Amino acid sequence: MRRECIRRRDGFTLVEVLVALVVVAFGMGAVLTALTSAADNESRLREKTFAEWVGLNQLSTERLRSTLPATGTKEGDTDFAGSSWHWKETVENMDIPGMRRITIQVQPKAAAAQSNGAKTSAAKDSWTATVMGFRGDAIFTPQTLLPNWDGGNAAGQPQQPDDGTTTPPPPGSTPNTPPPAGGGATTQPPSPGD
Repeated sequence: MRRECIRRRDGFTLVEVLVALVVVAFGMGAVLTALTSAADNESRLREKTFAEWVGLNQLSTERLRSTLPATGTKEGDTDFAGSSWHWKETVENMDIPGMRRITIQVQPKAAAAQSNGAKTSAAKDSWTATVMGFRGDAIFTPQTLLPNWDGGNAAGQPQQPDDGTTTPPPPGSTPNTPPPAGGGATTQPPSPGD
């Protein structure tokens, strides 16, 4: 009797080993599924990022042209990041005169070739990325109306804080004109009535 009890406590039974193997198999399956999903997501995110960059490059190209883009749709291909990409650009008028909405849709060129080979237009969901921007006919502001964003003067030079260590400019002189050398008195031009 004692020997049989001791033998039972020496190791695992076959059923216990099989149950352990089933648990490990399910665990490894879950780990492999998670790794595969992560790898697929990384690949999709990489492709989506490159497609957005292609769209942003095309949008920048349209914005840098000297004239407004013509309304309508055009398509093209480009190579970027070691891959070929197909883009479709749609330009529409807006309610604001002189403004156009530019929508650029991008997908890998292989996907575009498959959809064209099947004699079907690319579905809206098949585009990898969509970029939208605007372009107006006013591309710069007059130099006399520049805003004072940095607290400086109109010439773009920052103003010095008045902490008492600097002397204010003499009356009648411009703030950017340094005081005359030697610290002497300044002469002002005669007024028209003098």
